[in-house]
Amino acid sequence: MSNEQPRKIYILDTNVIIHDPNALQRFDEHDVVLPIVVLEEMDHVKKGVDELARNVREASRQLDELSMECGDLSKGCPLPGGGRLFFELNHRSTELLPDSLTKGSGDNRIIAVAMYAQQQNPDRHVILVSKDINLRIKARALGLKTEDYRSDRVVTDLSVLPSGKVRLDFDTWETMAGSMAVLEHDHGNHFVVSWPKDMPLPFKNTFVILPGDREVAMRCTAIDSDERRVHLLDILSYRHERHSVWGIQARNLEQNMAMNLLMDADLDLVAMMGLAGSGKTLLALAAGLHQTLDMGLYEKILVTRATVPMGQDIGFLPGTEREKLEPWMGAITDNLSLLLGDEAQNISDILGQNRIEIAALSYARGRTFTKTWLIVDEAQNLTPHQMKTIVTRVGEDSKLIILGNNAQIDTPYLTAHTNGLTLAVSAFAEWEHSGHIALKASERSRLAAKAVEVL
Repeated sequence: MSNEQPRKIYILDTNVIIHDPNALQRFDEHDVVLPIVVLEEMDHVKKGVDELARNVREASRQLDELSMECGDLSKGCPLPGGGRLFFELNHRSTELLPDSLTKGSGDNRIIAVAMYAQQQNPDRHVILVSKDINLRIKARALGLKTEDYRSDRVVTDLSVLPSGKVRLDFDTWETMAGSMAVLEHDHGNHFVVSWPKDMPLPFKNTFVILPGDREVAMRCTAIDSDERRVHLLDILSYRHERHSVWGIQARNLEQNMAMNLLMDADLDLVAMMGLAGSGKTLLALAAGLHQTLDMGLYEKILVTRATVPMGQDIGFLPGTEREKLEPWMGAITDNLSLLLGDEAQNISDILGQNRIEIAALSYARGRTFTKTWLIVDEAQNLTPHQMKTIVTRVGEDSKLIILGNNAQIDTPYLTAHTNGLTLAVSAFAEWEHSGHIALKASERSRLAAKAVEVL
């Protein structure tokens, strides 16, 4: 007797196809049912130039190819994983809905398809897949099995997302100090230590925080994985006035780590995740102004962000591209006013005078940013596709600064597991030309710090 489990049947909601046009390839050997109402809803959003419309058009092309290669649609179209794709054509399934649910609703029609599939296949697991939480709750109330679409997750466990720092206890540091070798280095003390076998090796450019009353951190400059030897270098203290950058001093150890990454010309990418008021934007702008205007390493500073409203959308904005973007760039202009002081009387003028450009993501495709200090603000609202588009636009002698906070996601259907910020941090964690730091202390004001704690 065979112990092989019957193949599952997955019913897909429209938002799954819109969110990932390659979703049909993610269900392995199981069967997929696509309700006709999904095609109808896709048809309503296929026109446009935004990412949503592009995804719909790409999904439609894939469906067209599958249906063209399939001789008899009633028998299902073969999928790459070994399962089959079926198009739901039975409109009588809505008769299964209770009277309390409107039969004309698209969501309810998808639920009805799942109910009918379960009725016709009692020996198989029928699962409704949707990114719509309310739809999943309604379906569960009717006795259906539901799942969120998980194949788009960049990481499955946020706890494994690197923080950019490792804190040592006294016993561990004493053990490491026993095998320490001290080498000469132009920039400060350079130590080589044996890393404990029960601790995972840090990535290059990770900071190691030493135990003690006064917090001291060192930066990993090289990793010998075979012998488990780690090279540590004293970091420059930007908490001292003489090392301030454009008048800005680091207020805590984490900000000092961030400034060390920002001021390192050998790094092509720096990602900073942090709570509201932790200083991400201010530090990025101060380091950018210093290295662009004072040191001449870059020709301009370019700032971009996803234009996703936090609350109710106020509609279209008049004016040129810069004028349309100014309301979205309030965080940038507020920090520029602090950095430039009396010079910041007219934001439009100081942008040009200080070689600062603001740009919408819509115009990034096809561009190449050379000798540019590129700041991507509010990166938690970017999709992985948008993040890939930006990173692949970076040319020679440029530096990409990615800023974001996974606790403030405003883009529909994006989560801390699936957004572009998480993608960038996890994908570049091991790359030697990148650095990442998580900022947790709020330095905006004591009220903002308390709000982060209690609200």
